[in-house]
Amino acid sequence: MRLHRRHFLHAPLIGLLAPRLSFAAEAMKPSVRMHDHGASSRLVLELAAKSKVTAFQLAEPYRLVVDLEEASFLGPDIPADQATALIKAVRAGLFQPGQSRVVVDLTGPVAPTHAFLLAPTSATPWRLVFDLAPVAADKALIGPGKPFEVAGVSGPVEFAAAIPPPPPKPTKERGKKLTIAVDPGHGGIDPGAIGKSGIYEKNITLAAAQQLKAKLEATGRYRVVLTRARDTSLGLRQRIDIARHAPADAFISLHADSVRSAGVRGLSVYTLSEKASDAEAGMLAESENKSDLIIGMDLGRETQEVRNILIDLAQRESMNLAAKMATLLIGELRREVALLRNTHRFAGFAVLKAPDIPSVLVEMGYLSNKQDEAALKKEAYRGKLMTAVVKALDQYFAQVQVARRA
Repeated sequence: MRLHRRHFLHAPLIGLLAPRLSFAAEAMKPSVRMHDHGASSRLVLELAAKSKVTAFQLAEPYRLVVDLEEASFLGPDIPADQATALIKAVRAGLFQPGQSRVVVDLTGPVAPTHAFLLAPTSATPWRLVFDLAPVAADKALIGPGKPFEVAGVSGPVEFAAAIPPPPPKPTKERGKKLTIAVDPGHGGIDPGAIGKSGIYEKNITLAAAQQLKAKLEATGRYRVVLTRARDTSLGLRQRIDIARHAPADAFISLHADSVRSAGVRGLSVYTLSEKASDAEAGMLAESENKSDLIIGMDLGRETQEVRNILIDLAQRESMNLAAKMATLLIGELRREVALLRNTHRFAGFAVLKAPDIPSVLVEMGYLSNKQDEAALKKEAYRGKLMTAVVKALDQYFAQVQVARRA
């Protein structure tokens, strides 16, 4: 019997100074130089090849966003001491298939006095140059619809949509399997939390998701759809669409957060609520829900009325089923690992707001805690967590099937 198909997903930055994990590929980083020229600042990106370029500015906070063709970056990580009067930091990563993105954090609104691409010489590669000058906020061009003109390139490039087309209709054999959408949190230009050793949350979550996928499929009972299978950026609504296209019977988002107190450790499971179960849960949800803004998307497109309707829908049967799933997850995980106090928590995660798929978010631990971080870097430890998730899902679907036959 086909079960419910209801569900959601989750989102982008990058601390380029952190070391990389061996188990997850990262986008190549650009070689970057930046320095002041009087009141203006110059930014130089070294590229492996000529690339089409689009560049635009976002406000609140002010950022310069530069989109390039994938694999056009070149060189080492960005030095920590190159901040200028106008440039605070530079981040980069794979935004979506075919497209890489550089995000330049600014101290305020700017205007380009020059923007051009220089051809390589015997001593230098391709170089993309921006000369930026401060301007009043009302004089700044803001938004993707107001791109900067870049001399020496053939113009803006249209990139393919990141959301894959719906899969073929289920065959008779596939229809016997339950579909699970597994969402590795963050990715691409959004590293998520950064651990004590410099490890990225986006790499931990992808590695764990791949392990969970393998374990679920090995049972022969599940078909698994990953919202991302590599280091790429996804918006919250893109993750939701992927789960719905599957179509998914359950949605599990994997995370590993960071908090100010290095002593806090342990695993927790979240389900949807507009009222967070504690202050920490509320702050975490607020932080995660802002992730789309980092990759240049705006979560405020829907009216308040539409948002309220979606929340109301999600709080009905899907929330009840998610709560049942969370209880079973906690029961199995408790046998294997240390859990946070008040393990089942509630928060307004946008990634959990799909109205038609029971959804849970698993915080596997805190990268701000040395013990949790060390454990999550180990494949065996993550495997133990994912085995517990498989056992909990087996129990969940067995109970739901029995309830539907009753």
